[in-house]
Amino acid sequence: MITHDAIPFDDRGLLLGEGLFETLLAVDGELRHLDAHLDRMAAGCVVLGMPFDRAEAEGLCRSTVPPSGRMAVRLTLTGGSGGRGLDRPADLKPRLFARVAAVAPVTTPARVMISHVRRNEGSPASRLKTLAYVDNVLARTEAVAAGVDEALMLNNRGDVVCGAAANVFWVEGGRLFTPALDCGVLPGVTRARLLAAQAVEEVAAGPQVLEQAEAVFLTNSLIGVRPVSRLGERTFAPHPLVERLRSALPA
Repeated sequence: MITHDAIPFDDRGLLLGEGLFETLLAVDGELRHLDAHLDRMAAGCVVLGMPFDRAEAEGLCRSTVPPSGRMAVRLTLTGGSGGRGLDRPADLKPRLFARVAAVAPVTTPARVMISHVRRNEGSPASRLKTLAYVDNVLARTEAVAAGVDEALMLNNRGDVVCGAAANVFWVEGGRLFTPALDCGVLPGVTRARLLAAQAVEEVAAGPQVLEQAEAVFLTNSLIGVRPVSRLGERTFAPHPLVERLRSALPA
């Protein structure tokens, strides 16, 4: 595996979006849920048929993190250089690097909208954190243009899938729901923590369930549990279950 600061013009991650990334939270030098993030990257490499040196990835993350502050650590694995067109070189040498940036905690509820950008549930990439993230970029750009915080994406069947950068949950009748993985959902690290701590029903459902819900919230490794205060014209009051989960599963 190659670790470099400079990415050459023939890198397959740059040219083809071939590769994976993880975004981890580090607080005062402590990497949160590092094993879970490395597990997900390793599983993604199996699907993509790419080698993965877990020890090197862990060491790189640890060496990148400063001893103080609240930091977002981005670990990126590309397909490396070589091959012509789509064809991989016979000896694939992935390129691994990490970057760190200060990130403030999110303390406000989110305003969200339904994006026009659809998620392809039939693609293996929909359940991986690949470098081909342009759909998510377009969805988030749409949200910013609309003056809200996040865009919720539907799949080609019209099922709710996720936010551009978060998993989504909702409460109805006192029960907790989230989209099933086969809807095209990225298996988020915080999503998995929540499923391990709380009974959650994984379903395929259209956006009307969110309009009828008692509460909606988002999760990811940087925000933890973030309540949704507005979806389109619908507003949501604070909900005791969401507040309890927010306290139990901090970022």
